[in-house]
Amino acid sequence: MNAEVNESEMLGQPIGEVPSAFVFRQKPVYSLIKRIIDFFAALLCIVLFVLPFAVILLAILIDDPKAPPIFVQQRVGKNGKRFRMYKFRTMCAHAEEQIGSLREMNEMDGPVFKIRDDPRITRFGKYLRSTNIDELPQVFNIFLGQMSFVGPRPALPDEVEQYRESDKLRLLVTPGLTCYWQATHNRTNISFDEWMKMDRKYIMERSIRVDFRLILKTIAFLFRKTDDRQ
Repeated sequence: MNAEVNESEMLGQPIGEVPSAFVFRQKPVYSLIKRIIDFFAALLCIVLFVLPFAVILLAILIDDPKAPPIFVQQRVGKNGKRFRMYKFRTMCAHAEEQIGSLREMNEMDGPVFKIRDDPRITRFGKYLRSTNIDELPQVFNIFLGQMSFVGPRPALPDEVEQYRESDKLRLLVTPGLTCYWQATHNRTNISFDEWMKMDRKYIMERSIRVDFRLILKTIAFLFRKTDDRQ
């Protein structure tokens, strides 16, 4: 399956479960303003978070010195272009090699693999995940233009290979650090289809106002006591 999306074939056309009224709008002015905001906001975060980042890196190494503190994983971005996404490591060394043996424990439907109490997560990794701090290194991806602060979460290549045509619509925009799904309470209970509908909703409604609302909702979500973050 080709993950590359041909935008001209999607404009106003019925695709799978997507209604024929779905029209992808380029919104060039919005895209330019969003990129400028992303660039300078990411640069500011990088400058402000230098010391906290160093402390977190050291804590990860102390907790589990068997692997690098930064986890680098290939993800799929806009128009199916692959890039290297950065996260603070929250799992033990060689965690990806254990997916096969844990597949039957998967709690998500569709092509996504997620376990609430994943046995591969380290002690400090549980804290990083519970606060979403593990995602912060993605400000470097945002600075480079590979991601945005708001947009559909970037998927793994093997997940994209299983996408239906309607799911590929999320590849029309730059992936983000947060989205409707990311800022939703009990998101692990949301089905894959509902997740995709949330992403399509964002694609249709996206604007600077919507982006700021999602950022504020995400910040509020981080301060809420919950254990459903993955």
